[in-house]
Amino acid sequence: RLRQDLACIEREKAGLAVVCLDLDRFKHVNDTLGHPVGDLLLRAVSDRLRSCVRQSDTVARLGGDEFAVIFFPLAGSDEARCTAIGGFAERAIRILSEPYDLGEHRIVIGASIGIAAAPNDASQADSLLKMADMALYRAKADGRGIARFFEPKMDQEVQERRSLETDLRRAIEQNEFVLHYQPLVDVRSGCVRAMEALIRWQHPEQGLLEPDAFIPVAEKIGLMTEIGRFVVLEACRQAVRWPASIKVAVNLSATEFKSASLTQTITHSLQQSGLTPNRLELEVTETAFLKESDATLDTLKALRSLGVLLVLDNFGTDYSSFTFLRRFMFDKIKLDRSFIQDLADRPDGEAIFRAMIGIGTSLGIVTVAQGVERPAQLSQVQEHGCDQVQGYLIGTPVLAQHVPALLARDPALYRTLSRVRLDNAEVSQAAAPAQPIMLSVSEPAHAA
Repeated sequence: RLRQDLACIEREKAGLAVVCLDLDRFKHVNDTLGHPVGDLLLRAVSDRLRSCVRQSDTVARLGGDEFAVIFFPLAGSDEARCTAIGGFAERAIRILSEPYDLGEHRIVIGASIGIAAAPNDASQADSLLKMADMALYRAKADGRGIARFFEPKMDQEVQERRSLETDLRRAIEQNEFVLHYQPLVDVRSGCVRAMEALIRWQHPEQGLLEPDAFIPVAEKIGLMTEIGRFVVLEACRQAVRWPASIKVAVNLSATEFKSASLTQTITHSLQQSGLTPNRLELEVTETAFLKESDATLDTLKALRSLGVLLVLDNFGTDYSSFTFLRRFMFDKIKLDRSFIQDLADRPDGEAIFRAMIGIGTSLGIVTVAQGVERPAQLSQVQEHGCDQVQGYLIGTPVLAQHVPALLARDPALYRTLSRVRLDNAEVSQAAAPAQPIMLSVSEPAHAA
């Protein structure tokens, strides 16, 4: 049908648009309510889509929860055509997002849309579908529930993403990942209690890449579990060389947390490295749980049975992270860095921070303040009774070979500063992030 309509464009002096549409949260419906309910939902979506288009337009289901619409003919100027298609996209997203009553189930989903137009974007059917699909990918990446028109730069981004996927697979084979370590320091004594393992990618062409540059792609293409196994084993191997009082903290992604092999991975890493379980801290964010469930609690209990310590990361960013503490006792909670910023930036920031510290204290859970970058923040964290602190003011991430020198540094400077009450002038001077006041070790430029 698309090829037929494209052949008529020049004769009818009209435009054409291809819309690719993907349902948001459809997989959750299939997983929780079953495929029969999912099939009913797809039929209802089809009915609603047909109600949004003209008789001359074509609506198709490409497969799964993906649909496509051909709008032809489109009259008027390019601007008028874009306005017409944009109006359809807004209307379709709104209508498809309204609740569906399917038997005893009331379901709410959403939709993301990508749009490509002929003849401006392309005049071949395959190319138009590809461009609409690229625009759809951008819509989903930008937050879902929105529509995006194709732009030429999207093609370059897709090529770069595919190249990154290929490079990631090679990186695993060639051992291109490295770990850096950032200290967690006891607020009262100034002593290092743990080192958090932070993964970096030493890309042969692009240099050292931060996690944000590759972890989302690794999650998407199914490599996160394999990368996670490397991180846990490598962190344990390196930590076993440190003083016995120093623990190592490793972050678990949502994918790793759901993996059936997680407990086996942790057990293998401890056995292979010789690290005692009580020196390994596993950090899990609330998003890894998604919701309270028996499976979630079973996983946490299985990890606890190994003797490792469990940490609730980014605590306070979601209400469920508070209620989850009622069902499972973590060894440590790390307050999200946004609360540290709010100490100075919001009038109620101090009260909220103090309340969260109080929750941890009353439950006997160690509390950690993340993202401490200014002397004023450090002073406030100590004043409110937080147990440990982490951030660039305390120490920047370093390579494993620099950890021994970092641990050997005298924390006297930290203890002195932590007792000082900053007056208003000093707080003003501390508006910009300060240089690390301790635990900073010089590294070669290529490793920074």
